[in-house]
Amino acid sequence: MKYTPRKPEGFAKGLLFLGVLLVVVLLILPLLLIFVAAFQGGWTLFAQNLLDKDMLAAIRLTLLVVLLTLPVNLVFGIMIAWCVTRFRFWGRRVIVALIDAPYALSPVVAGLCYLLLYGSEGWLGSWLGDFGIQLVFAWPGIVLVTIFVTSPYVARELIPLMETQGHEEEEAAVLLGASGWRLFWRVTLPNIKWALLYGAVLTTARAVGEFGSVSVISGAIRGQTNTLPLHVQLLHQDYNSIGAFTASLLLASIALLTLVLKTILEYFQREKNSEV
Repeated sequence: MKYTPRKPEGFAKGLLFLGVLLVVVLLILPLLLIFVAAFQGGWTLFAQNLLDKDMLAAIRLTLLVVLLTLPVNLVFGIMIAWCVTRFRFWGRRVIVALIDAPYALSPVVAGLCYLLLYGSEGWLGSWLGDFGIQLVFAWPGIVLVTIFVTSPYVARELIPLMETQGHEEEEAAVLLGASGWRLFWRVTLPNIKWALLYGAVLTTARAVGEFGSVSVISGAIRGQTNTLPLHVQLLHQDYNSIGAFTASLLLASIALLTLVLKTILEYFQREKNSEV
């Protein structure tokens, strides 16, 4: 029997009103403030801040971090999800638990750990320094910590789905003589594509907005190691409020685009699950 939601009455109406009020106060009004404040000096001042060389450098670095982080997390997420859902082995539960470590660990602590490990006085940093390789206070270190904090998103979207789907189709493909790559491209990938895209969207959104871990390991060098979130703080400290809101507007626009893509992907994933 299909459940049909009822119209809210009495106490439920109060809860609904309170929920809508909180959404307006905590989410919608701050977003509107960002858009209004970014343009309060007019289009000319907005364009000047947007085209500032340090702003453009922060945008380029943020895009570079996303472009390097996303493929690594897609490969990592698929591999981990495949291993823990298709095989039973000693330590499987430990691996599943470790996937959630970036959720539990503060990003600032993660950045500090990477700083102590890969810094010039760190265990690996001093050894890498002998070969002229610098990770800390440079873009490679920013990529490393971003990969760490975003690593669970793809895997956590794929694991429940792959466990629900089972592996009967894959076993049938193997019995019919399909190779490993053919099995992945023709059977596994079509079944997980919407969840994979959903995880990619979440990973991108987190990578763009990551602040805590990046602030520790980047050094916040103006025009070199400043990502967009760090540039917002820098502009605020410089008392350039319009510039700070301009950078915030870019981040808010990415967040809204992510929300739209998330909604679309959730719709297609529900349609896929209903077919199954």
